[in-house]
Amino acid sequence: MTFTLSDTAYSTDTPAAKRAMFDDLRSQLTGLVHGESDLIANTANFSSLVFNSMPGLNWAGFYFLKGDELVLGPFQGKPACIRIKKGRGVCGTTVVEGRSIVVPDVHAFPGHIACDVNSRSELVVPVRGAGGEIVGVFDLDSPLPNRFDQTDADGIEALVRVLEATLVGA
Repeated sequence: MTFTLSDTAYSTDTPAAKRAMFDDLRSQLTGLVHGESDLIANTANFSSLVFNSMPGLNWAGFYFLKGDELVLGPFQGKPACIRIKKGRGVCGTTVVEGRSIVVPDVHAFPGHIACDVNSRSELVVPVRGAGGEIVGVFDLDSPLPNRFDQTDADGIEALVRVLEATLVGA
């Protein structure tokens, strides 16, 4: 299968504009991962697609669960924290709670881990394996306060579902 990547400059001013962006990104991601089951390749392309398409980001990437901690995976942005304990920070809390978390102001989130002092808001979505268990998280950071909302969470969750379909045996 061939795929086309868009050079569209997306707007995030309205929920409708965000939904249109996520529909387009889902189509592009589906093409990128079609026929590929390698976790590193797919998560690297996923991170790059989101980071280079969504406005207002300073970090986009994955952490994967290894025992009782998350370990850094493919990402785009500045170097990041390598290991995060379950229950710690937004990523670790997402694993424990098993749900996406939108943080409008990271300074107001108890136990926030500041890998990049410029980050002001965050969105973290759990990634599930073939059996429905959490195998990691996809983390987005922004230097803009209140950058993420439920429309973003829904859109990223839809993208993560495309990725999860490739995680045979994860």
